[in-house]
Amino acid sequence: MKDPSEFHREAVEHLRREIPGEAVVAASGGIDSTVAAVLAQEALGPRAHALFVDTGLLRAGEAERVATFFKASGLGWELLPAAPRFLKVLEGVTDPEEKRRRIGTAFIRLFEEEASRRGTNVLIQGTIAPDWIESGGALRDTIKTHHNVGGIPADSKLRLVEPLRDLYKDEVRLLANELRVPEPERQPFPGPGLAVRVAGEVTEERLAVCRGANAVVESEIERAVSAGAIPRPWQYFAVLLPGRTVGVKGDNRVHGLAVSVRVVESVDAMSATALSLPPEVLRRIAERITRELAGQVTRVLYDVTDKPPATIEWE
Repeated sequence: MKDPSEFHREAVEHLRREIPGEAVVAASGGIDSTVAAVLAQEALGPRAHALFVDTGLLRAGEAERVATFFKASGLGWELLPAAPRFLKVLEGVTDPEEKRRRIGTAFIRLFEEEASRRGTNVLIQGTIAPDWIESGGALRDTIKTHHNVGGIPADSKLRLVEPLRDLYKDEVRLLANELRVPEPERQPFPGPGLAVRVAGEVTEERLAVCRGANAVVESEIERAVSAGAIPRPWQYFAVLLPGRTVGVKGDNRVHGLAVSVRVVESVDAMSATALSLPPEVLRRIAERITRELAGQVTRVLYDVTDKPPATIEWE
């Protein structure tokens, strides 16, 4: 990337030239889409309508955190409640690629409706380089289909504008500093949300378990960071695994769910290193998950795989 201030100026000028009318902006609350939305509103003012979609696939407290984050970023935005729509399209789906395609299509159909209501066909997205690189195409293999790239249906009527398309995550964070967007180092959260952290079928019950386990992981990692026990990681979360595992309750054998915890360090999201956590941190995470989700989770695992060969997310 050029100097962040130069990129900032050129991006705003380009958006003003390219978009003479209204536009909708996909604002997920992540750093990429927020930076794109801030650029769009600087360029277009009230003609750039930032839309945050509650898909029902969010982390615990996500909507409230995003509202605070957007306010601190100086962003005008609108909430679109759409949980039933997204849960419906995921019914019975277990294939990770199909999940991502269906979620991408559901987003696009919703944005098509909102764009039409505002008399436009322009959608501004926070797509960055790893999104389209990993989604494949041309001579590139598909590593995983990002919902905002490969999940876009061929018959979409929207014209995509992606001001960050050639940037990597570390470059977006430098740009966020230039734009005075707070918390540029906040951990990424995938656009498909917890749907790609619930391995297998996505149901409201399985989402609730994953959401609860994820909240414990975030809480304990942030506690360890505050205590100086570990540096702040790039990303830290829980994954609900498919199938059931044997456990013990009193003198009885039971079967429950298994959760995998993942904590990684990265710079640009193209590669990542699994972190070695202190045993006491891992123990607290496991104890809290099995206690707070008693009767549901009987086993907690820790993922020590780097990217590559793994990806950061499980699906």
